[in-house]
Amino acid sequence: MINTDPKKIEEILERGVSEVIDKENLKKKLLSGKSLRIKLGIDPTSPNLHIGRAIPLLKLRDFQNLGHKVVLIIGDFTGIIGDTSDKDSERPMLDARLIKENMKTYVKQAGKILDMRKCELKYNSVWLKKLGFVEIGKMANLFGLHEFESRENISTRLKAGKRVSLRELLYPLMQGYDSVAVRADVELGGTDQRFNLLAGRDVQKYYDQEPQDIMTNPLIEGLDGRKMSSSWGNTINLFDSADEMFGKTMSLPDELIIKYLILVTRTPLEKIEEIKNMVNPRDQKAMLAREIVKMYHGEKEAKKSEEEFNNVFVKKGLPSDIKTFEFQLPKDIVYILVNTGIASSKKQAWRLVNQGGVNFNNRVIKNPREEIIEDGVVRVGIRFAKIISKK
Repeated sequence: MINTDPKKIEEILERGVSEVIDKENLKKKLLSGKSLRIKLGIDPTSPNLHIGRAIPLLKLRDFQNLGHKVVLIIGDFTGIIGDTSDKDSERPMLDARLIKENMKTYVKQAGKILDMRKCELKYNSVWLKKLGFVEIGKMANLFGLHEFESRENISTRLKAGKRVSLRELLYPLMQGYDSVAVRADVELGGTDQRFNLLAGRDVQKYYDQEPQDIMTNPLIEGLDGRKMSSSWGNTINLFDSADEMFGKTMSLPDELIIKYLILVTRTPLEKIEEIKNMVNPRDQKAMLAREIVKMYHGEKEAKKSEEEFNNVFVKKGLPSDIKTFEFQLPKDIVYILVNTGIASSKKQAWRLVNQGGVNFNNRVIKNPREEIIEDGVVRVGIRFAKIISKK
């Protein structure tokens, strides 16, 4: 049964949406009660889905809640080729084994948001591997080089004398063919995907399919104010623990609070208006953090993570689950950071120290070569480790 409630349809078309092509056509279809096929593709270029990815996933769920058929495509083939839409330099081809490793938990992660029992799950290697030069050549004939060159990031790279590979020109064709393979009525994607989404319409016309409508969402900033990206490590991941999610959210710049509430939660818009009028940004942020944790871990965990955060950062206590590590002291701080798992590499440890983000016993460590000679607690943001000397 398809829900045609005009209010719900209006919210789907408006909330967290940058552009709809063709909006009137899509609205008419949604009001008609026709069952639509709503497509979203995600390339497994990293092991974690972050809440920037949750924006279109939540929109997919909105359509699912209205009774439409949602189609989630995991780009195990396009992930190898590489999309250049959001890059200012050439994205290298990835090894198939890395892609396979990255996508191991993608279905489980997507299931944090979608009802996977009602979701049509596809892997685009199934059809893209079968395409030959004749078929690719015919699709390529639909587009001119000037169209590809007109994209802002490509134009900037060419003017700067940077390399643009022929492989990058093929990616929109592959994404477009995905729409043909699943007979998409609507495709979702970020604003950086606009060219690829429009390409899908042209490819569908070539294969005598009705062109899909398009819905784009804004991109969201990460913890450091730059675009959220796994490669920059400024993400809140769907598989983060409740405490990590709460702590990371509380570290966000104040100006992102309302944007996050609109895009990455389903807090009622009327309530968001009330939150806007709250005097203290910290209270606003706490409400956002509770809402995000509740979505992925439940109400009970949201409450616990808030209590833990307040104990550590307001009352200046220690986390209840702080891990203890024994080392033969003295050891330099870089060694400590890497071997406690706070830093994933020596390079990252050096960067954390140089950025002034490392504390030991409430003292900022300024020198990456400084040696730790006594028992104490090392802290980087919301990550803690208790250090004791091995006897």
